Amino acid sequence: MTTGTPRRTPRPGRDRLARPVPAPPGAARADPATAPHAVVVGGGIAGLTAATALAERGVRVTLFEREEVLGGRLAGWRTRLADGSTVTMSRGFHAFFRQYYNLRALLRRTDPALTRFTGLPDYPLCHAGGGRDSFRHVPRTPPLSALGFAALSRSFRLRDLARVNARAAMPLLDVRVPGVYDRLDGTSAHDFLEAIRFPAPARHLAFEVFSRSFFADPRRLSAAEMALMFHIYFLGSSEGLLFDVPDEPFPQALWEPLAGHLTRRGAELRTSTAVEAVTARPGGGFTVADGSCEHRCDAVVLALDTGGLRAVVDRSGTLGDGLWREQVAHLQSAPPFLVSRLWLDRPVRGDRPGFLGTGGYGPLDNVSVLNRWEGEASRWAARTGGSVVELHAYALSGDTDRKVRQKELLGQLHRIYPETRSARVVDARHEWRADCPLFPVAGYRDRPGVRTPTPGLVMAGDHVRTGLPVALMERSATSGFLAANALLSAWGLRGHPLWTVPDRGRDAVLRWAARRAHGR
Repeated sequence: MTTGTPRRTPRPGRDRLARPVPAPPGAARADPATAPHAVVVGGGIAGLTAATALAERGVRVTLFEREEVLGGRLAGWRTRLADGSTVTMSRGFHAFFRQYYNLRALLRRTDPALTRFTGLPDYPLCHAGGGRDSFRHVPRTPPLSALGFAALSRSFRLRDLARVNARAAMPLLDVRVPGVYDRLDGTSAHDFLEAIRFPAPARHLAFEVFSRSFFADPRRLSAAEMALMFHIYFLGSSEGLLFDVPDEPFPQALWEPLAGHLTRRGAELRTSTAVEAVTARPGGGFTVADGSCEHRCDAVVLALDTGGLRAVVDRSGTLGDGLWREQVAHLQSAPPFLVSRLWLDRPVRGDRPGFLGTGGYGPLDNVSVLNRWEGEASRWAARTGGSVVELHAYALSGDTDRKVRQKELLGQLHRIYPETRSARVVDARHEWRADCPLFPVAGYRDRPGVRTPTPGLVMAGDHVRTGLPVALMERSATSGFLAANALLSAWGLRGHPLWTVPDRGRDAVLRWAARRAHGR
């Protein structure tokens, strides 16, 4: 077994204040004759990250995924349209921001220059009351980003800004983990915004776009999570708010290449195989039951969504202790959301953006014109003369009438893009899901972390505490690397380096002002 010293990793983006998280030291690769065996339960971003990080160090990896395809909430599957076309359906648009350092590091395993991504030229926001904003010309480096947004935005008027409660907004200037949770986790995102007294149009466009990214009503979402988002994307990072998107559907652009990367390193990928229970053996190691077989291994990574995690832990009585099991049992899922994808028989107007965030249009939260950037959709549109449009609605009521909501989204599309009123819907697919984690008020303290009370058992996912300033897809990837690093370190193997946005406010004067405002 060879040993190695971690090499200094190059800076992952343009932000000179990006924070490195060094790799735990150890041997470069396990001896094949004695390599440990790890089971990863879940084939989403977190599970695929953990599996990749382990397999690259010579660990024998078996990954179980209950669905037929990999990708978790970014999976894709084939479907046939009414016109005979075969296309890829998914759970909808996802923005790959430039500050997703660890997710992008994972994807660089098969695409070093990220050539399978294309950058959208703008991140426009539109409110039904007439407000429109854009991040295209906003400076990327804080605090110029905030000042530039306010100066360029139609939503910020001088007389409205005079009413802003600057003292209440001070926590946004120095966001740290876990300090932001100590200060704001007991407050809802809605109440925090009320206390700041931002003008209503600006609140919708500049703040609630972040809170609704968690698929939750701001009244139920922890203000700490919203403040963390604001830090990651706006006041804490100089990467800016523009983003990239895959230029083909998720399976072709992301997961099929990564699956090849894993199998070439000896990993076994078992799709359509649900893990029923995990048993900790008295002498060490685990037995993993998939309903038809039992598999022995040295370690387990639980990388499931909240519902799947609760179910597996409930059936696995030997795992963890009482407190940990209670933490898992208390994890909640966010309210249902709807993704409607429409194949129209005519194009939308040529100046429509690839992505548009919306507010005040009933349940509609954003509109994507997929054929502006996705190859498969573009080819369908070119062949038929039509367009492919996707509509998202988050945080819907659990007892909502699905057909009514689907019609409402179509009606709001006609309102925003009037040229679609005369379009015939060639076909449509509607995805209703309720499996994203909820980050409720005062919920952080009871959220489980990567490590568990059971040696050899670790967790990964966007619902897991990492102690780092990450969220959403980046939290999934980061937790996957952290879970793998914890196991690698225990086996004397070298971990993987990570990066995050700065772990505190960028400007010393603003940090001082934030401390002074809150008596710290």
